[in-house]
Amino acid sequence: MSGQGNEASHALAELKAKVDGEPIASLLEMHLLELSQGHAKVTMKLVPEYQNFNGLIFGGIIMAVADQAFAYASNSLTHPSIASQFNIHFLAGASIGDELTAECWVLKSGRRVGISEMTVTNQKGKIIAKATGTTIPMARLNH
Repeated sequence: MSGQGNEASHALAELKAKVDGEPIASLLEMHLLELSQGHAKVTMKLVPEYQNFNGLIFGGIIMAVADQAFAYASNSLTHPSIASQFNIHFLAGASIGDELTAECWVLKSGRRVGISEMTVTNQKGKIIAKATGTTIPMARLNH
């Protein structure tokens, strides 16, 4: 296996060891469904506390589940990686009781930058949001 392949395998194993104790995932009751190199799937059930003052699901909650999948997928290849950019487009509303699933695919994982795309759907498969994100491997910041 190449050096890069070994690094990714190590990153994935290290990340899997941290999943159960992750504070934000616990707070928002997000659950990791799938994790492999460059891919993650996270789910979260929407509760009344996630509404904003207009009675709608707060966009930050939808972004949070997408960001969680983004974090898992990008860190599965290069750990630790940090987000430097996140862009989201809300395509449809979500409702209390919906179960959102965010899925992330890493499109590029390089020495200087990683590029990912995320999709958030509800339990019926309706697309709620699409997002993209950029990461920087932390090892690069120390040089």
